[in-house]
Amino acid sequence: MSLAFETSSPRPDLRSKLGAFAADIKISHTVFAMPWAVLATVMAWQRAGGGGGGGAIGGKLAIVVVCMVAARTAAMASNRLLDAELDKQNPRTARRAIPSGTLSSRFVGAVMMLAAGLFIGATALFWLFYANVWPLVLSVPVLIFICAYPLLKRFSRLCHYYLGAALALAPVCAWIAVSGGIAWPPVLMAAAVLCWTAGFDIIYACQDFESDCATGVLSVPAKCGIARALWISRATHVVSLGLLVALGMNAPELAVLYFVGVACAAVLLIVEHALVKADDLSKVGLAFFAINGIISLLIGTLGVIDVLA
Repeated sequence: MSLAFETSSPRPDLRSKLGAFAADIKISHTVFAMPWAVLATVMAWQRAGGGGGGGAIGGKLAIVVVCMVAARTAAMASNRLLDAELDKQNPRTARRAIPSGTLSSRFVGAVMMLAAGLFIGATALFWLFYANVWPLVLSVPVLIFICAYPLLKRFSRLCHYYLGAALALAPVCAWIAVSGGIAWPPVLMAAAVLCWTAGFDIIYACQDFESDCATGVLSVPAKCGIARALWISRATHVVSLGLLVALGMNAPELAVLYFVGVACAAVLLIVEHALVKADDLSKVGLAFFAINGIISLLIGTLGVIDVLA
């Protein structure tokens, strides 16, 4: 006589869940906003006197990086929670962690709250160590703004530009955190980032044209069609390049290398739009992540070198 025991697969441990969460929110996409925040940090520090009156940059830069990662984690967790039902109805997103059952909404919500707490705590360090209370004062409004961006697609086709504004807060917040005030360079940088992000998000949304039309999601492609949406994306990117030039002209610390980066970005954007056609969206992934990741890293790195040179 033998006894048969029913076996079940082991429940995933915390490490596995965190790994699944990191993969689901695409932690590597932090590269889109991080270089702009770093460039704004270095520019604000240099204007405060650099190694003289500005003090050491290492501590401030480290806190900015922690704030960036924590804020994006909270925002992406919010995105996954708010869009779970829409994701389930979209073939492209149905395999995300919550719709597929890999992670529970409760777990993602807990991570969101922890990331939000880390962000607020990190902003308090500017008050504690640098007597700058503004990051802490603005922390909750910023969190609300960036975590609410998934909702806009239910109300307005300007959702792509709202996402751009969420990323555009990175250089503005970094500048305020380092300098305690605001100036034209971070405003121009933020406007450029807003248009740059909105432009590539419109391209990305073309993949979901049929799903958006079926579910009532408000997007530029769903409203205008893919072909017209791509032209709107191109126009938005032209505006972004103009703002990047304006930034360089209004910031004397940005010199030759920065403008080389902007010129390279222009070429890369031309390549990006050449890769994506209304009747062929097979290269959207390459255009969305690889090319735009290179653009932000290139301008951010060359700009930092110019400032520190």
